[in-house]
Amino acid sequence: MATFLSSLVIQPFCVYNCGVTESPKLAASDHLTYGQKTKYQFGKMDEARMLAHGENKVGAVKSSHRNLSKTYAKSGISVGKSGQRLGIGGKSKEQRRVATYLFRTEFGDLVNVFVGKKGSTFTVNIEVPSMQLVSIDEALLLSWGVYRSDSALVTPNFESSPPDETTGATETPFVKTSEGKFSVELEFDAKHTPFYLSFVLKYPMGVDSGSSEIRSHKKTSFSVPVGFGRGYPSPLGLSISGDGSVNFSIFSSSAESLVLCLYNDSTSEKPLLELDLDPYINRSGNIWHASFEGASKFVSYGYQCKGSKSHENQDGLEVSRIVVDPYAKILAPSIPKSSGQGLGLPSKFLGQISKVPTFDWDGEVHPNLPMEKLFVYRLNVERFTMDKSSQLPADIAGTFSGLTKKLLHFKNLGVNAVLLEPIFQFDEKEGPYFPFHFFSPTNNYGPSGASISAINSMKEMVKELHANGVEVILEVVYTHTSGNGALQGIDDSSYYFTNRVANLEEKSALNCNYPIVQQLLLDSLRYWVTEFHVDGFCFVNASFLLRGHHGELLSRPPFVEAIAFDPLLSKTKLVADFWDPQELESKETRFPHWKRWAEVNSKFCSDIRDFFRGEGLISSLATRLCGSGDVFSDGRGPAFSFNFIARNVGLPLVDLVSFSNSNLASELSWNCGEEGPTSNLKVLEKRLKQIRNFIFVLFVSLGVPVLNMGDECGQSSGGSVAFNDKRSFNWDLLKTDFGTQTTQFIAFLSSFRSRRFDLFQNRNFLKGENIDWFDNNQSPPQWEDASCKFLAVMLRADKEENESITENPKTRSNIFMVFNASDQSESVALPEPLEGTSWFRVVDTALPFPGFFSSDGELVPMTGSVTYEIQAHSCALFEAKSAND
Repeated sequence: MATFLSSLVIQPFCVYNCGVTESPKLAASDHLTYGQKTKYQFGKMDEARMLAHGENKVGAVKSSHRNLSKTYAKSGISVGKSGQRLGIGGKSKEQRRVATYLFRTEFGDLVNVFVGKKGSTFTVNIEVPSMQLVSIDEALLLSWGVYRSDSALVTPNFESSPPDETTGATETPFVKTSEGKFSVELEFDAKHTPFYLSFVLKYPMGVDSGSSEIRSHKKTSFSVPVGFGRGYPSPLGLSISGDGSVNFSIFSSSAESLVLCLYNDSTSEKPLLELDLDPYINRSGNIWHASFEGASKFVSYGYQCKGSKSHENQDGLEVSRIVVDPYAKILAPSIPKSSGQGLGLPSKFLGQISKVPTFDWDGEVHPNLPMEKLFVYRLNVERFTMDKSSQLPADIAGTFSGLTKKLLHFKNLGVNAVLLEPIFQFDEKEGPYFPFHFFSPTNNYGPSGASISAINSMKEMVKELHANGVEVILEVVYTHTSGNGALQGIDDSSYYFTNRVANLEEKSALNCNYPIVQQLLLDSLRYWVTEFHVDGFCFVNASFLLRGHHGELLSRPPFVEAIAFDPLLSKTKLVADFWDPQELESKETRFPHWKRWAEVNSKFCSDIRDFFRGEGLISSLATRLCGSGDVFSDGRGPAFSFNFIARNVGLPLVDLVSFSNSNLASELSWNCGEEGPTSNLKVLEKRLKQIRNFIFVLFVSLGVPVLNMGDECGQSSGGSVAFNDKRSFNWDLLKTDFGTQTTQFIAFLSSFRSRRFDLFQNRNFLKGENIDWFDNNQSPPQWEDASCKFLAVMLRADKEENESITENPKTRSNIFMVFNASDQSESVALPEPLEGTSWFRVVDTALPFPGFFSSDGELVPMTGSVTYEIQAHSCALFEAKSAND
């Protein structure tokens, strides 16, 4: 593609350093001269050339120096005689100036160009104040043509193969005014825009001696954009104003030139129009920009950034690749490129030229739940309802709309917040943890598979969940992108760790603390809050957010700190998750939180798993039950701990008690005696107790309980930890005996936790005097004895001033809990209850359904000291209440 590198810039009153790269692609226009004005209209050459070369038409002006009577029918340009500037005295009030350009010729003369708009016509007035080499008797000529690119042309009125500049260039004589200026005015129908008007000045040296050309001071043609303007650098991305004008803006410091590619069909392999943006006109600093008054003929757009190393093949030759605008709000899918074109990589998506549709948020109320009140259900949008067992129509199964249809399931469990696995546009081969765009939900999650459908569907989902008191938290990945088709090719040296840190370049690792990248990510977060009304974010691979420009660890990473103090984002729920999707492991680190960041507590997961398989210390169990003070006592509190037993990565809950082969050592799982599926009743009973134990501990520990999709009904992955082996939610499993009793148990614990908010939903750590720890005989525990597998604890309810414990016993009674991970049953001595109260057994995970939990509790008869037998691998909870409660 020929490229103009004009040095012109919008002025007023500055001399341009003009230098337009010579373009051989000058599409000729038909012209006909009528007295004072010549009107030009683009027509097909074979239709236009109605008069033979050398013939004259009545009224045509004939050059005395050259035979310029080459005239074509159906024309439309005007040559103005006055030389007045557009929009300045004497012109029609309907005409307005669009842009003004000032060039310098190779001989030091000035050339003024005024682009104006009058109705559906663009006017270009070219004015030469004086010419050193032209005498008063000589006529100056304008040799000009229309340039776009060598891609598909905008309208069929353009020749598919433009003529060369010798035979195709149109020559129009200047008119010399009484003031000694040379002036010509051209008019173009707006329907043929946008394009570049490329021209040189010519003056005759005699009829038979040929002619000389006058170019810019860089020996290049002059070039002026017509039908599109300089645009504005802010805001980045696509913006459409109230009058319909469209502004394009993109950051790239490394691109030597940039091409705006416009399509009228997103499935087209080639753009309908390619515009080389002039670095002297369409660039401010490192931001490229352009604007159109109307872009109704185009539906989507992308960019080609030239000069980047990512655009070179192995032989170092530059190849073309169309990249999507990082700030595009609506994405239109594009057909893949053939292997012989460009990098052989798919275009995947283009930005759509349209406004984000308005959405009626009227009546929406944010739940604004305190962190300590949350019960989070973690799910994958597609897998949640994709299975046919969901009994949803095919068009909404696996979408945001499908999720909304299962709202009753959340209510039944007591869930008040959903944590959605990444929903950004992602590479389908790599999975949702490898996004390529940060401003739009994946099209697949919309009922029609289109971007606008996904956007509206997600907003409807959020509004409906909010109406039912359920918050929406998004998992986000801002540390890396998919391998292909993301930000690569725009400015790799800024967006990625290119040539900075070993082993990071190949991972498409984002340089998230680099200023322009930080701005992109912050703008993305704010967009999801303002446009989609989400309630918070869980940042995957959060430890990587601490890396500086060269991969070094920062104590105060700008991106993390900016989020913590952002007026909008700091009011949302911010959660750091240290799991790395590329290394498939959690990388713990001391995270700078400014008392605003919560964390996914992987220590809770590992310590609880270890204890119940008989290998953990009781001291670790006690620490997790009390809110992980070793992590969150630095000014935050237990409400900042997001606790989980199983999650999307690794084994689901039922597999944690069914598989424990050598390949699963990192999972800290235990098969309870046999590997995989079994019909052994003793093994099955043990597995059932272990699952109940895990769920029980999750809800009686300080912090936010997080339940993974499918764990409530025994969804299995067959012992695989791979993300791709995770199965869609099987709704039929909810109807099984296991599904019924487990979902009821979760609902009960959620309700009990809310009722006893004073002990289990505390924003602060419990006071030391409110906790008593016991061995089985009420002696102090052997904290560091690895052989000890039993722990009991009594939680004493606080009394308000001037209030006795019996005035509000429902919320002010003591709790006694027992945990036994040994292979043997243990007899535990229950503490003496307060006067007027008795112990009621609320939970015993060893008992058969439905007796293993009870809302009212089963009275434990006590005459003096009473012992209770705790079965092997089981837990129990007792609540002190009066008999009348």
